[in-house]
Amino acid sequence: MVKYFLGQSVLRSSWDQVFAAFWQRYPNPYSKHVLTEDIVHREVTPDQKLLSRRLLTKTNRMPRWAERLFPTNVAHSVYILEDSIVDPQNQTMTTFTWNINHARLMMVEERCVYRVNEDNSSWTEIRREAWVSSSLFGVSRAVQEFGLARFKSNVTKTMKGFEYILAKLQGEAPSKTLVETAKEATEKAKETALAATEKAKDLANKAATKKQQQQQQFV
Repeated sequence: MVKYFLGQSVLRSSWDQVFAAFWQRYPNPYSKHVLTEDIVHREVTPDQKLLSRRLLTKTNRMPRWAERLFPTNVAHSVYILEDSIVDPQNQTMTTFTWNINHARLMMVEERCVYRVNEDNSSWTEIRREAWVSSSLFGVSRAVQEFGLARFKSNVTKTMKGFEYILAKLQGEAPSKTLVETAKEATEKAKETALAATEKAKDLANKAATKKQQQQQQFV
């Protein structure tokens, strides 16, 4: 039994811009789970297609119930191979990704096709498919459900990261992340509290000075 995912996304940038951003996606504020990326193979075919293979390392936090099934020394990082085929003539890019460790626990295979949007040639559409499977006897269904939910969450982060990098490459100010917004709000609150404290101290000092002057008048 395999869990299947099918999704369609649109980036409001041209195919050329998305192709350029694809190789510059990391790091970004939404990809903190991506630790390393390395190109291990690249070639141009006789028909002018670009073939690439990358090795990525990502964090792989297991659910608590799964951690009990594995020794504590089992690596919590997952190694992912990504093959890509870029066809500049037809303006398509196809990627295949799959994990090469922890495959018995969970295998996630993904296929994405990037092409020019049919309704707007200035936009790029992404057709994304994924297959989540597990070979663990007795808990494979639970593992697959968990894997599919996490995959959907990561897709959201991937698209936000893509938009962030595209905005930077196009010279726009990237929208702030929730963490950045919260940090700014916290700093502003601290500044406001500090200003209020200083003002309160100043008022207290003035009141004390006034009271002391009044007491001296009665002496």
